[in-house]
Amino acid sequence: MADEAKAKGNAAFSAGNYADAVRHFTDAIALSPDNHVLYSNRSAAHASLNQYAEALSDAQKTVELKPDWPKGYSRLGAAHVGLRSYDDAVSAYRKGLDLDPTNDALQSGLKDARSAAVKSRPSSSSSPFGDIFSGPEMWAKLTADPSTRPFLQQPDFVSMMQDIQKNPSNLNLYMKDQRVMQALGALLNVKIQTRNPGEEMDIPGAQTTSDRKRPAEAEVAKEKEVPEPEPEPMEIPDEEREGRERKAQAQKEKEAGNAAYKKKDFDTAIEHYTRAIELDDEDISFLTNRAAVYLEMGKYEECIQDCDKAVERGRELRSDYKMVARALTRKGTALVKLAKNSKDFEPAIEAFQKALTEHRNPDTLKKLNDAEKAKKELEQQEYFDPKLADEEREKGNEYFKEQKYPEAVRHYTEALRRNPKDPKVYSNRAACYTKLTALPEALKDAEKCIELDPTFAKGYSRKGAVQFFMKEYDKAMETYQEGLKHNPRNQELLDGIKRCVEQINKASRGDLTPDELKERQAKGMQDPEIQNILTDPVMRQVLVDFQENPKAAQEHSKNPQVMSKIQKLVSAGIVQIK
Repeated sequence: MADEAKAKGNAAFSAGNYADAVRHFTDAIALSPDNHVLYSNRSAAHASLNQYAEALSDAQKTVELKPDWPKGYSRLGAAHVGLRSYDDAVSAYRKGLDLDPTNDALQSGLKDARSAAVKSRPSSSSSPFGDIFSGPEMWAKLTADPSTRPFLQQPDFVSMMQDIQKNPSNLNLYMKDQRVMQALGALLNVKIQTRNPGEEMDIPGAQTTSDRKRPAEAEVAKEKEVPEPEPEPMEIPDEEREGRERKAQAQKEKEAGNAAYKKKDFDTAIEHYTRAIELDDEDISFLTNRAAVYLEMGKYEECIQDCDKAVERGRELRSDYKMVARALTRKGTALVKLAKNSKDFEPAIEAFQKALTEHRNPDTLKKLNDAEKAKKELEQQEYFDPKLADEEREKGNEYFKEQKYPEAVRHYTEALRRNPKDPKVYSNRAACYTKLTALPEALKDAEKCIELDPTFAKGYSRKGAVQFFMKEYDKAMETYQEGLKHNPRNQELLDGIKRCVEQINKASRGDLTPDELKERQAKGMQDPEIQNILTDPVMRQVLVDFQENPKAAQEHSKNPQVMSKIQKLVSAGIVQIK
């Protein structure tokens, strides 16, 4: 069954139906969750849809399952490039080349990643912490602060800070080094909780070498122009003169057709375009324009015939590829108008795909996406059967009880195809994905469950559990609290809040191990909300007050919004408030 789903995914990917490819590969993974090739294929499909975060997750799983497979690192590098994490992309491609030094795809990917990295560096800093790393002020602050002054005697620390100063986006590379965290706190004027700040850590050396090329200057000698004798006028043969006259007359007919088209005088426009075609059969724009008129008139079959002629003649004449693409797009539009069921959309989708191979036009791409969406909706309508959906859901429940989670996912997925509006099935499949540690898929299903039925408590408990496993305790707490608004006595939700409080309090009491603290801080520092809190001047003063001014801190504690932000920082292990 997994091979069959994989084959369908490969076929959909080859046809450019990337969304369908993702769906088929997901089905295959549910049946064979340890197959690294399936994750690799789904990563490629996600990347083709510009879903680079999902592509990265699948690529990481591929490498985890098969660390000695070069292609996995190619997928990993491509996902990092899509996310603009060029240094990570370079690292991934290098690892792949260590396994297969002659791999063309990895060599090409490494070259592109390096080029993109170089291009990204001169641009202005994208660091959420602004310009705190710029200029000599950074070194002055680190020297003035007693807690960071000793670090300046350590070459590896100085090297890291120099790298961050050159490219602030590299801060994430060194976030687990407690000295960097201490330095960040000093620059932000915030005391960040650390453990053993002087502890030596294994940190990769920063690569700061760049090649600079100076263009060579060349002198170009100017030659004196020697006047040449004017050629004698040539006599134009009668046939050639007649051909030019016919082309000129055809252009006039085209202009007359355009004018009639703008006035909505479609019959007159058809007459002019037809005469233009009779006068000059080497300009396919006459055919595509007449096809546009037929499209407006609702004569879809005639439109399709003209488009086919334009494509055939255009390829014979090697016409501009944009003109050929235009004809294919109009053909696809007419086919969409004629479509009455999901199968009727297939030739339209094929026409749009062929048009995009000739010329990638945003309008054509939108038409393709709309056609694929309409086809999918019709398929769902044609496939809709609540009774069969309930039967599949019950089969899934039986497999879940037997702890056969991939089989359960398969039946739940079939149930959703038969009835995509059943929140319970999304909840059940989210539970399966959680058991299979496919957390992004589980979170997506839980959110869909809540979207379909905002009062369904089980949806909130599923979502909260996934966020808890992802160590996003604040978000899990918010999810459980939102669920309690609809069902205040739900024991699962109450237990979930209790577990979240225990984890958050561990950070508040300082009970985290050094590794747990590093991991939580690194994860927290990449959260945009926490970045905004730390860069907010008001909140930075509040943090200083909490650490140095008890009276002011007491006043701040009366503000629920301030305390909510403080709690997020405490939960992330960034600060410790006593």
